[in-house]
Amino acid sequence: MIDDDILTIDEVAKYLRVSERTVYDWAQKGEIPSGKIGTVWRFKKTEIEKWVNDRLSSDRMISRYASVQVGNILSPDRIVFLDFQAKRDALLALSDNLAQSPQIKNRHELTQEILKREELMSTAIGRGIAIPHVRLASVTDLVVSVGISRVDIQDFQALDDQPVRLIFMIAAAYNQHAYYLQTLSFFSDRLKNAELRNALLAVSEPRAAYSLLCSKT
Repeated sequence: MIDDDILTIDEVAKYLRVSERTVYDWAQKGEIPSGKIGTVWRFKKTEIEKWVNDRLSSDRMISRYASVQVGNILSPDRIVFLDFQAKRDALLALSDNLAQSPQIKNRHELTQEILKREELMSTAIGRGIAIPHVRLASVTDLVVSVGISRVDIQDFQALDDQPVRLIFMIAAAYNQHAYYLQTLSFFSDRLKNAELRNALLAVSEPRAAYSLLCSKT
């Protein structure tokens, strides 16, 4: 009985619309799920389909966030260590830091709108992260400040009821809606990585945190 789930190099090449030589090279380098039966390469169709889907999803993600360059929106002087147990105090301290950026033209409006946004709905997204964000006419370009808290901030009312330790504050110009949403999604996705979160909490100086956030991995 022929197993429809087992493919030859020729069948994989036709499925992926590439040459047989390309599939052979991928198999030799271990870049595609494969195995040898005797001296010939064989492939499981289900594994190939998953491999394709993973590659396409990865490419879409890279394309989606291609315009978000951390080095353009963050600098080491906008990464601060916090020591407040109340979220209002933490937000005020981080807002003061962000307001020092030349892109922020109205410090009072920034603080007021950040607090107002937080009153409407918590910006804590779980995993110890909060991403307070605003779009304002008085902001000339998107800019970010990061707060790394040395203590648990308990009153953020996160979705998972976990205390907040990492705060990413984003302020954008009013006409930057698409870029603003891209940046929110970018940080939300990056911070799903537990190793990155733990590394950020362990740093002792801002430049180390900046390097971690600028890293492509």
